[in-house]
Amino acid sequence: MDRVSEAPARVPSSPMRIAPICLAAVAAAAAVLATPASAQAPPAAVNCADPALRCPDLRMRAPYDLRVERTRGGRTLLYAANAILSVGRGPVTLLGHRPPSSRTMTVRQRIPTRSGGHVTVPSQGAIVFKHIPGQGGYWKFVNAARFELWTMGPVATRQLVRTGPKLVYCFRDLQRLRPSSRSPRTRVYGACSQDRTRRAVRLGTSVGWADVYPATYHENFVDVTGLRGCFALWQIADPTNVIVEGDETNNASRTVVGLRGKRKPLIGRC
Repeated sequence: MDRVSEAPARVPSSPMRIAPICLAAVAAAAAVLATPASAQAPPAAVNCADPALRCPDLRMRAPYDLRVERTRGGRTLLYAANAILSVGRGPVTLLGHRPPSSRTMTVRQRIPTRSGGHVTVPSQGAIVFKHIPGQGGYWKFVNAARFELWTMGPVATRQLVRTGPKLVYCFRDLQRLRPSSRSPRTRVYGACSQDRTRRAVRLGTSVGWADVYPATYHENFVDVTGLRGCFALWQIADPTNVIVEGDETNNASRTVVGLRGKRKPLIGRC
């Protein structure tokens, strides 16, 4: 079974993802890693190597509970469950705010310190009110994660062939998947607000906790209509790299899937 849970593959033919940059003074010299994620300048100039800071670290659990379903319209959809894990020295905390005239919230990220205080930095992220069929709307973070389907084979020949529609996530404490001494035993960050009139919200995930979505959740799929062969389904946390993290190189994970037309797909092998 080819199932990678933490370290992303380096794919030269894919869009580029910027490696961690902590100090603005070294930004120009930062290494560029090729992984299945788009590039964008890192958020703020925060030195996460500083032991006084408790920076978060997001990781994506390898895609699981994969299944293929066919729609009445003839499309073939590859569904997968996903979980954004918080495994850093501190939680990820995102503060959203909007003026009365705007439907989109701007974001600041709050990073705790060992002394019990915090540092607040601006983020290029955004929080929007997302409608979920059968549930209503929620204030959620845009580009929290992304689904990408890549061809297999020699690294230099791998290509991105499809992406999924799901991009917005709540960031909450739903399941305690990685318990540790830094992980609270009870939830700190609750469900996203469904009050559309809110002008400020707080989203986040505590250390050791995860924001989890089943394969049946709205938009948790990639359209694989017409595809056959061996592919890697990647899930990437923070694909546009707007959240300050202690490690920006471990946000992607994959599960190999063999697409066989009308037959049941092979999961974890081809």
